[in-house]
Amino acid sequence: MPLPSSSSRSSGGMLAGGDRRVIAAGLMAGAAIGVWAGGRLRTPARALGPSTTAARPAALIDWDRARQIAVNMNRGAALTAPERERLDRYYRELVRRCVPLVEDFTGTTLPPTVERTFVFDRVDWIDANLEAFKPLFAPLEEFHAERSGAATPASNVLGGVNQTIVSAELGVLLGYLARRVLGQYDLALLGREPISAGKLYYVEPNIRAVERALGLPREDFRMWLALHETTHAFEFEAHPWVRVHFNSLLMRYIEYLKQDAEHLKQGLNGLRVFAQRVRGRDAAGQQSWIEVLMSPEQRALFSQMQAMMCIIEGFSNHVMNGVGRDLLPTYDLIAERFERRQRQRSAAEQLFARLIALDVKLEQYRLGEAFIARVVAERGETFARRLWAGPESLPTMTEIRAPEQWIARMEALQELGTAAPGDPRDGSGAAAG
Repeated sequence: MPLPSSSSRSSGGMLAGGDRRVIAAGLMAGAAIGVWAGGRLRTPARALGPSTTAARPAALIDWDRARQIAVNMNRGAALTAPERERLDRYYRELVRRCVPLVEDFTGTTLPPTVERTFVFDRVDWIDANLEAFKPLFAPLEEFHAERSGAATPASNVLGGVNQTIVSAELGVLLGYLARRVLGQYDLALLGREPISAGKLYYVEPNIRAVERALGLPREDFRMWLALHETTHAFEFEAHPWVRVHFNSLLMRYIEYLKQDAEHLKQGLNGLRVFAQRVRGRDAAGQQSWIEVLMSPEQRALFSQMQAMMCIIEGFSNHVMNGVGRDLLPTYDLIAERFERRQRQRSAAEQLFARLIALDVKLEQYRLGEAFIARVVAERGETFARRLWAGPESLPTMTEIRAPEQWIARMEALQELGTAAPGDPRDGSGAAAG
């Protein structure tokens, strides 16, 4: 998830590769409905007889159309070839400066990252993220093709309408984000062998626009952003289990979407499943609209993913703040102006954020950073590094909202003789991969 956090210490406008799971969730739900609707109007291929050629059903997304819409929203602000070359060198130098600072603060060695740093304009960002979205939708596309059977004239019409709607939604989403994202750590997920090395993107037209709008110092502002993104690289690459674990959660989430598509193919009986979920929603209103449509099992998985992203975002901000406060003379100025920018979001922007679940992203920043701050205040930096010991050391959402529960659990593990990375008894004082 790419809007400024409500926290004065948030980097704002960042996007990690795992965040696509949240911002794509609504689109994927809509696509699942399309699988059902199209399937209701299709005739099984076997019913057409051996001499009839079955028409291929329309794909769920027209990727070219989605790109066209997104690009049309972001005309102008293109980078020239000389600018790209110069800015690639500039941002790689920033990352090169950040690496030892993050290593010193975290006590962990970072794998090589510098040469995987690139400057983007908005269209570059759109193209990179369209390619990254395709694997997210591939399982639904496959399910759609397998279950749809042969196309009839009516199903072709409905399938085309559904494709147009979902493609337009994706295009508008990417077009909107392309104007706001400042930096991104991009990690390929859902592959058979998840890529171990991510890439760092800096969207220079957006960085320039925010710099001008908020009156920020050029060098300090870009260093501030680079600290956040370099920390993301540390989280995923210095601890390989993070990538593997998140990928496994994402794969399970896709399987649940397939199950939902199966429910929807049952017509009214399938819709009753979702109606029952809505009736069983959290009466206190603590769930997002996406969670309301989930089964208890889906919600539990979603909570795991949310907790993981809270820690990823919160820890990045913690490192950025811890290093930046001493490094950057204008740190307080940058933080204060970003906080003010967040408070001044229009009602339309706030509504859009809720509709596409970006408000969930904002909560990740706030809760994750507050959790890290509390743990460090209570037990210190070394104790907080236990977060990176393995999946069992990740807090639940309940523990994130009540950090003392996570502290107690980690101390109980210590009493049982389990020395996690970062435990003084292991002699390293650093989170190991």
